[in-house]
Amino acid sequence: MSKLTGSHKATQFTESVIREMTRLNELYGGVNLSQGFPDFPAPAAVKQAACAAIQADINQYAVTWGARPLREAVAREFTRRYGVPVVADDQVTICCGSTEAMMSTMMALIDPGDEVVIFEPFYENYGPDAILSGASPRYVTLHEPAASTALQAGSSSSLSAGWSFDPGELAAAFNPRTRAVIINTPNNPTGKVFTREELETIAALCRKWDVVAISDEIYEHIIYDGRPHVPMAAIDGMAERTVTINGLSKTYSVTGWRVGWTISPPSLTGAIRKVHDFLTVGAAAPLQEAGAVALGMADDYYRKLAADYQRRRDVLVDILERHYFTCYRPDGAYSIMTDIGAFGFGDDIEFARYLVRDIGVAAVPGSSFYSNAALGRTKLRFCFCKRDETLSEADQRLEKLVPAAIR
Repeated sequence: MSKLTGSHKATQFTESVIREMTRLNELYGGVNLSQGFPDFPAPAAVKQAACAAIQADINQYAVTWGARPLREAVAREFTRRYGVPVVADDQVTICCGSTEAMMSTMMALIDPGDEVVIFEPFYENYGPDAILSGASPRYVTLHEPAASTALQAGSSSSLSAGWSFDPGELAAAFNPRTRAVIINTPNNPTGKVFTREELETIAALCRKWDVVAISDEIYEHIIYDGRPHVPMAAIDGMAERTVTINGLSKTYSVTGWRVGWTISPPSLTGAIRKVHDFLTVGAAAPLQEAGAVALGMADDYYRKLAADYQRRRDVLVDILERHYFTCYRPDGAYSIMTDIGAFGFGDDIEFARYLVRDIGVAAVPGSSFYSNAALGRTKLRFCFCKRDETLSEADQRLEKLVPAAIR
């Protein structure tokens, strides 16, 4: 075989399906409910802080593991909210978004031949991150709530996002080769918020097998109906074996800024910082200054953020139900998983392409969130981090959608 081809590891995963759906949406002029970026403004104070930093000539390299004001703000807020002591100099590393934070962590902790436990449906980066780190992913399925009976013409159905894992299945995935488990709470794409009891179950396995928990908590402030966010690092015995991943993107509506971070035990920080340094050197300096301002927002900001997103959730659930989708109502994050069985298409990819091309609404095929595509073939994910006008336009376009039962 010619050496003028990609590496073997690059053949083991596809390009991002989420980003592909955005490209198709642009091609067909659709309403983009596929990629999770807000189409409304970021907070004015945060934008002003970025502009002020640029005007103040904070335009050169920051310290590679992060500007001190942002690192200290990350440590301060985590300790204040969750009672877990964090020392900025020893534990916080600022990265180019939570995506790079995850990649740096995986490459710093994982050796070829290790295994990484991943819950599915998963955010699509996790599997490729494991493969690029030389590890083998071991998938544990989050089981959706029991589906309702066949959808009748004109009816609607909404299910709680009570996705759950079987403790026995999870325990069976751990073994002497297991190096890490990835948790995402609130979860993208399901909207599941892991309970303290579930996290304690995972933590017990981490302690038994000497495993590191990598906890992606990017949606920590976007939780509904009064549910609490419980960080894995707050579970007894887990602060010393948890790397928490987070960032500015979702909480402050700045997905294009690419400023994220890790909070790690001091024993792991040095390895993460070395990998981060040689991957990206550092995140944008003026945006780090703005990030420190953002993390100082009053608690009212976060309460309003969650309330506004809960309202958007309810709006989109209503829209989708009226158009014959079965919705798995999310408890957190800003995506809705749906069942598309009412429409009679062969699979999720066929339906998603039809939806964006002929109806003008983009969503993400559910199979892209599973290692076994068959598990997601009747599912589609929609995002509701959009203006009311955007959701209303999607509603109008979906009027053309007719379920198989009444065609």
